[in-house]
Amino acid sequence: MIPGRNKLAQELNVSPKTVESALLILESEKLILGQGAGKRRKISLTSSSKLASTIRIAFFDYDDAARHEEEILELKHKLTNAGHKVFSTNRTLVELKMDPMKVAKEAAESSADAWIVCAGSREVLSWFSKQDTPVFALYGRRRTLPIAGVGPDKATTARQVARHLIELGHKRIVLVKRRERRGGGGGEPERAIFEEMAHHGVAVGPYNMPEWTETAEGFHQLLDNLFQVTPPTAIFVDEAFILHAAISHLAQKGITCPNDVSLICGDPDPTFAWCNPSIAHIQWDSRPVIQRVLNWTRNISRGKEDLRQMLTKATFIEGGSIGPASKKK
Repeated sequence: MIPGRNKLAQELNVSPKTVESALLILESEKLILGQGAGKRRKISLTSSSKLASTIRIAFFDYDDAARHEEEILELKHKLTNAGHKVFSTNRTLVELKMDPMKVAKEAAESSADAWIVCAGSREVLSWFSKQDTPVFALYGRRRTLPIAGVGPDKATTARQVARHLIELGHKRIVLVKRRERRGGGGGEPERAIFEEMAHHGVAVGPYNMPEWTETAEGFHQLLDNLFQVTPPTAIFVDEAFILHAAISHLAQKGITCPNDVSLICGDPDPTFAWCNPSIAHIQWDSRPVIQRVLNWTRNISRGKEDLRQMLTKATFIEGGSIGPASKKK
């Protein structure tokens, strides 16, 4: 028996009306059978039904820390429970420096029926999109590529963040981004911020998304350089550990948040609620993200092509790390 409409709606994070429409389609395809008003539908697997097969799914994790994120662990657990063989490559994308040639070599050494690439760069995802093995882009620079994928709509939310900062008087807004996010002038969230700044007459240039060496020493040097002449009034980073490193380093220089600089993180993290002030960030519900990956896996395990990309809703949580622009020079 298939679960009831309301239970499915809660599990899939969609409306009961959407679930009912899907159930009616399944009934029309004779995959489920109605049992009468108020009764659950019965699953009908006839001899002509195409059953899913067990496949080997390889994860190209972003970095070692991402391997242990709750969302990734939950996804791997659900794929394993669905009967698939799930494993990660020996080296992560960061370890391979997002180099398509190195990624190709790692992929060749890891036999898989399908790939899930986590937060891949444009170049890496472009390489995967040209391979015969099905691939799914979990986040990353995937837009316009012929590749299945899912991720939160950060561009819309980032534009909202930029607008809010400008309303608070911020004109020196700096985006501290990893190398794969800086390429080509940034991805959609970065471009959305710059477009909003330009729309309000705020100058945009290399200062707003500087190059930096992605080490602890390189990050500290970047902060020192930024606050030497024209200190930013707001800094937007993507990852929690970088934000915490920024707070620690700046505090040693007597620069506090939000009195001297506003800080925003592009990803959620459970530590933010424990900070004082609490950290402004972008968050989203991981359930529809995970469900999209599960649906894709089910489709390809049945031999069905699935290249659909999906955006999920993202929300701006203001927190206490944002304040009016500092008047200090």
